[in-house]
Amino acid sequence: MNLTYRACKSQIERQSYLSKEDMQQKLDIFLVGDRITQPEYEELTDRLNAA
Repeated sequence: MNLTYRACKSQIERQSYLSKEDMQQKLDIFLVGDRITQPEYEELTDRLNAA
C-alpha cells in the first residue's frame, strides 16, 4: 500500500472531499499518473460509490 492510496482511502472513509465527482476525478488522475494501481483504483471507486 502506498501513501496516495492510504490518503485517498482515509478521505473516502471520513467523507472528507468536496464532492464525489471531485474525488473520482482525483482517483482518475492518480491512476493515470501511476500513483495508484488498477486494483487500488477499483477498490477506492467502489468505496466512494458506496459512501
